[in-house]
Amino acid sequence: MSDTLLLGPVTFHGFELPARISFGGAQRLAVHRLPGGARVIDAMGPDEAPIVWSGAFAGADAADRARLLDLLRAGGLPLPLAWDAFAYLVVIARFEAQYEHPNWVPYRIECMVLLDEAQVIVAGAATLASVVLSDVTLAGGMLDTAGAQAALAVPGAATLGTGSYGGAVTAVAGAQATAATAMAGAGGALLAATDPVGAAAAAGTLAQTADAQGFLGRAAANLANATS
Repeated sequence: MSDTLLLGPVTFHGFELPARISFGGAQRLAVHRLPGGARVIDAMGPDEAPIVWSGAFAGADAADRARLLDLLRAGGLPLPLAWDAFAYLVVIARFEAQYEHPNWVPYRIECMVLLDEAQVIVAGAATLASVVLSDVTLAGGMLDTAGAQAALAVPGAATLGTGSYGGAVTAVAGAQATAATAMAGAGGALLAATDPVGAAAAAGTLAQTADAQGFLGRAAANLANATS
């Protein structure tokens, strides 16, 4: 199992990391049975299975971290989920935790896939540049990505090996760090909220930054596919 697992504002570590994560799904099929036993099968597209894993929150903040995930489950927010080479946009469908001790809270989580970010394929550098810039611009509606947008507008920004490409990668990574900081702050505000108005405001901010992080994650993944 990868030593890096992120779900929205939560970065899993230590005992929180699962030994395995289940993923996959089915292909939706329309089967037409003809006389004589012949069949015509129409492939209708993928039907992603829930992504499921379990672990245990440990340490002084175990209960608070479990409670944050439960609040995210209750909020129904779209959240980025990433580990190794996998990247998704998901909604927490089920979260179950067992409070055993202040510093030991086993959990199980089930996420429904909205989008498989890793399936985004780009054909060429020109198309790549426009796709990446589009995602960064969309993220800019939720947080400041002006620096990344400027870096991606430089000729050669999507061409591997150029100085412009290195600047674009650095700028997008910086925007991702900004989004991660914003998500962590919104997650903390949601956890600390003591009234419905404050909780709603924090949930709204968290949803916006989660969307921005998803767009930026896809932009970074597409830049990594650039060719010389």
